[in-house]
Amino acid sequence: MQIGNVKINGNLVLGPMAGVTDLPFRMLCKEQGADLIYTEMVSAKGIMYNNKNTEALLQVQEEERPVALQLFGSDPKIMSEQAKRIEHRNFDIVDINMGCPVPKVVNNGEGSALMKNPELIGEIVSAMSNILEKPVTVKIRKGFGAQDANAPEIAKIVEQSGGAAVAVHGRTREQYYSGQADWDIIRKVKEAVRIPVIGNGDLFTPQDAERMLKETGCDGVMFARGVRGNPWLFHQTKVYLETGVVPEKPSIHELIDTIIRHADMQIAFKGEYLGLREMRKHVAWYMTGYPSSAKLRGQINEMEDMDSLKRLLEDYARKIEGRES
Repeated sequence: MQIGNVKINGNLVLGPMAGVTDLPFRMLCKEQGADLIYTEMVSAKGIMYNNKNTEALLQVQEEERPVALQLFGSDPKIMSEQAKRIEHRNFDIVDINMGCPVPKVVNNGEGSALMKNPELIGEIVSAMSNILEKPVTVKIRKGFGAQDANAPEIAKIVEQSGGAAVAVHGRTREQYYSGQADWDIIRKVKEAVRIPVIGNGDLFTPQDAERMLKETGCDGVMFARGVRGNPWLFHQTKVYLETGVVPEKPSIHELIDTIIRHADMQIAFKGEYLGLREMRKHVAWYMTGYPSSAKLRGQINEMEDMDSLKRLLEDYARKIEGRES
């Protein structure tokens, strides 16, 4: 894919997920073959007011590039000025969030609420693309409600306003993450514009990615919930698209080693107290489908230090290996 002046060497994308796609997790996905990586969404007003929690969200490592830094907001002046203020940082693309469904964002007229205001979308994208040298992209949904499947119309406005690419989640805001993603709307967006289109929604296996590419004609596929606890999905998809063979899932030792490494990275980035607590949800995702995982999750939720976590996970690996041998 070519997004503005940024060459992407592949078409597998890590989507933005609040509380998930922080720096440590992004690095793990990059190692497994993610071609383009999105940050967690960052508030433009948070940048403007020098919010103390915003700085960590803005940190990007050279090794994870190319990276799209995702901003959310609804004021064209604030969005463009704050994007310009941080443009010197080492990300490659500025993405605008127009898909977040959570009430505290939507009730503020931001995220997927913008899908109801095409004129304002044009103003925001124009203001940002006119002031920035880096490409501006937008992530949207199918529409706001069941009767508002206006993603193709919005994508045209994004393109006409200087946007360099659009990512489409095939659900409305009203659906949140329930029901089935409508891939047909992704195909309609692809037919409506000439800029790259990235498809998103219900991508959990390499076969899902192949099917979306074929059915919609989209230029790239964006994994989100499917990679929680499964960064290997990027590698598996890459191999499958090239060979038609899905690699085996990681061994229990590789799984445990990755969890421990992830925890080490979280602690280095956020400190032991916060890092360990944030790992609880990641461990739950990593362990989905493994024997006695519910019991293990309960034990991990009581861990207060890294040494205890390592011992618990290593003991678990030995027990599982004993059962399998």
